[in-house]
Amino acid sequence: MKYSVVIFPSSKVQEIANSYRKRYDPTYATIPPFMRLKEAFELDEANLPELVAHLQQVADSTEAFTLNFHRVGTFHPTTNVIYFSVQEKDTVTALHDKLNEGCLSAHKETFAFVPHLTIGRDLPSDELKDVVGQLGMTKLDLQSEIDRIHLVYQLEDGVWNVHQTFLLKKV
Repeated sequence: MKYSVVIFPSSKVQEIANSYRKRYDPTYATIPPFMRLKEAFELDEANLPELVAHLQQVADSTEAFTLNFHRVGTFHPTTNVIYFSVQEKDTVTALHDKLNEGCLSAHKETFAFVPHLTIGRDLPSDELKDVVGQLGMTKLDLQSEIDRIHLVYQLEDGVWNVHQTFLLKKV
């Protein structure tokens, strides 16, 4: 089965992200707005208890934090993705690095990790440039308290569901 580890931002941030995702993200209906901490990976169900124990250990050793989404960015020309960028890249990268230790270290990632919240993907290059040009003028100042991470799995129809949620340490 295919799994991933994600953060879901606050409902306010999700609402704003979804206002764009409805138009610009073909995966809109398969998962709420999220920040991917670990790219999707295949895992045999027999190895799931080891993964769950690892994620619990990471959550127990990570303090809750605040994310500030401050601008719109793009990965163009590498991929035609539009996203909300976060100021706390070091905090999220440290969490990503902790996750990639232990049992997840064997699951290599395709791209370098860049903390972001995708709001659009797979747009033609001309449309992408227009959208980024418009959204680049939009002032973003969105905050989200992050106090949990989620192990999600993908169903055959492409929809992602939460398998388990792990609470981070209270500050």
